[in-house]
Amino acid sequence: MVQAENIYKSFGKKEILIGINIIVKKGNIVCILGESGAGKSTLLHILGTLEKPTFKKRKNCFKIDGENVLSLSEKKLSIIRNEKIGFVFQSPQLLPEFTALENVCLPRFIKIKDREHVKKKRKIIKKLHLSPYENSKPEELSGGQKQRLSVARALINDPKVIFADEPSGNLDLKNAKDLHDLFFSLREELEQTFLIVTHNLQLADMADEKLKIKNGKLNKIQ
Repeated sequence: MVQAENIYKSFGKKEILIGINIIVKKGNIVCILGESGAGKSTLLHILGTLEKPTFKKRKNCFKIDGENVLSLSEKKLSIIRNEKIGFVFQSPQLLPEFTALENVCLPRFIKIKDREHVKKKRKIIKKLHLSPYENSKPEELSGGQKQRLSVARALINDPKVIFADEPSGNLDLKNAKDLHDLFFSLREELEQTFLIVTHNLQLADMADEKLKIKNGKLNKIQ
């Protein structure tokens, strides 16, 4: 599903990522751990096509759903982001002027330019137990509800993979557990693939695979 080899990233003379190799298989939940500043979010942003790696004179590879991402134009990368990737961030990043349903539907509007999908997306909202709030504005929702809404938005275009950056970082213990349980429920029901950056050891221990970035290198934790 996601395959990357020899991924480097430097800021000035400082190397953050040094020859990262990673494979995320379809239907797996993979967690990346590491200290603050280790490069976890940088790697996630590169794999999510939000940032570019630093190109070295070494053979590298970066594929999403079998497509070589490194060779794509910015226009084609935008299509990949909209059609094959979902994002969940620590802050839900909802638009305050829109209702919950409208926030969820926005990526789909961009993709197909009409509203035929609203019925289908109400099913997603119902699945995530948000039906009573579909006409509510973000300011009327709790932190846990907002984050579930951001997951619904990430699912809107049936993505191949969801990249999540500290998704439960701003949640209390109960809401964090509920969100983690939701990820695994979606994995079981939809075979949804997740790559998650987290400090939450409980979530990492539940994952199919857990990795750690240290000194620019990515290693598997047994």
